[in-house]
Amino acid sequence: MDRTFINEIRENDLVEGVFWVKEKAMPTTRTGTPYLRVRLTDRTGEIEGRIWDGVEEFADLFEREDFIRIKAQANSYQERMQLNIKSLKKVAVAEVSLEDFLPASVKDPEEMLAELIEIAQGIENEHLKKLVMAFLQDAEFTTLFKRAPGAKRLHHACLGGLLEHTLSVTKLIEEIKGHYAGINHDLLLAGGILHDIGKVRELSYAIAFDYTDEGRLVGHIVMGTQMVEERIAQIEGFPQELAMLMKHLMISHHGQYEWGSPKRPKTLEANILYYLDDLDAKVSGIKEFMDKGEEGAKWTDFHRIFDRFFYKGEGEDS
Repeated sequence: MDRTFINEIRENDLVEGVFWVKEKAMPTTRTGTPYLRVRLTDRTGEIEGRIWDGVEEFADLFEREDFIRIKAQANSYQERMQLNIKSLKKVAVAEVSLEDFLPASVKDPEEMLAELIEIAQGIENEHLKKLVMAFLQDAEFTTLFKRAPGAKRLHHACLGGLLEHTLSVTKLIEEIKGHYAGINHDLLLAGGILHDIGKVRELSYAIAFDYTDEGRLVGHIVMGTQMVEERIAQIEGFPQELAMLMKHLMISHHGQYEWGSPKRPKTLEANILYYLDDLDAKVSGIKEFMDKGEEGAKWTDFHRIFDRFFYKGEGEDS
């Protein structure tokens, strides 16, 4: 059945559809009258909805993180679209198509994985190649790897986003091969492929993107390093120094202590990985933010994390 997605809603539209409740609150107006405020999401974005009549009755019908079917009218308030909800009912998860609520990479995950494996086959060091292929040929791991997002919101926040980001970083590493003397390309390539593998356990993505308990308490850097250590222990004769350098890539790829990195990069390979990882994340994050902006606008909204507006230009038709 056709449905209206949030990015398609225009002022005065009559909206009927199923949405996921990200937030739910019951504040009061200046006169002390309670109303219900919800933040609704689907794979295209978020929108605020408000219920003014029958507040307590509707509030008992659903909770945060439920799916609800609503009938509402769209209106603009302070230059932002908002839904005036007239009726709603809770919808069971089994009745919902989850693909409508989680954005997905436009790139085919099977093709991305195949390309990543092809690049990994070019690793000449037998120990690093065995390490990388131990993950890429593990069906249980790759099932998660093909679906996991790259982040909760800043960049590659979509199903398959982790694999897309990993492949992009890996291809950047391939692009600079031979450009700098004295670089252990095999080590750098292995680090590029494996640096974010802990995110398959750090992030949850069954209904919405969020952090798992382990993700909040331990984090993908530590989890990924542990995963690499476990695989290295299974590879006979893996050189101790090579293992140390590989783990350094894992724990230093965020670059700075304030960005969650247990160690700052202290090898050429670790510095290159940090810069390329950061480059890909930032460029992708900015592009995704620009794409979500108002069509035809020369400037984006203010980006709180980057602390600036971004200029999009006049467009092709100007």
